[in-house]
Amino acid sequence: MAKELRVGGVTPFSATDYPGQLAAVVFVQGCPWRCGYCHNPHLQPRSSDALTPWADVLALLRRRVGLVDAVVFSGGEACMDPALENAMRDVKALGFGVGLHTACIYPQRLTQVLPLVDWVGFDIKAAFTDYRAITGVANSGDPARACLDAIVKSGVPHECRTTIHPALLPDAALLELAATLAKKGVTNYVLQQFSAAGCANAQLADATLHGYPAAATLAQLAAMFARFTFRHTQD
Repeated sequence: MAKELRVGGVTPFSATDYPGQLAAVVFVQGCPWRCGYCHNPHLQPRSSDALTPWADVLALLRRRVGLVDAVVFSGGEACMDPALENAMRDVKALGFGVGLHTACIYPQRLTQVLPLVDWVGFDIKAAFTDYRAITGVANSGDPARACLDAIVKSGVPHECRTTIHPALLPDAALLELAATLAKKGVTNYVLQQFSAAGCANAQLADATLHGYPAAATLAQLAAMFARFTFRHTQD
């Protein structure tokens, strides 16, 4: 019997998770990283008593045909789930576009599903050698680098984003990271300002964000990419 996607939640309608498209969002349960600014810590454990059966998700999506354009697989980490490819095929069969949110943890599975994906939003958290300070996992920058290369090579429309906090990415480190991404072929880069709402890390939540990043830093970043966006917390 085929494994079933472990679904930790579903949002029936979203105008913000897939640029230019109305989407339903499927949140896959499980993530091996423990980023201090994570706003979905309930999705981190792979096991949960609140999973939604995939058959119920498909029944919901059938009722959304004609109402939304796409289905976005998010998480947690969607690529953690071996049933992701089959789930994407089910969604394609209903006529939806497929979006993917990924933290770039599983290069092999990402490469496997990329031919089914119409748009991917992926997180790059820091310089690849500095990932452990954010994820809590040694050498976690290695799969992130491999995933980045696979996405750029695939030609799938993308949004690369980084959640920024002055304690984690001071301006100089942010500029160094952006230069690396631009050199690797990223064309659409988004900075997401850290939000204290829902953050369990008191040290990060209490930090002052005023004046960060500096205006000069933002100007340099904007010059590196064909498309650059700074999403403030209130956006």
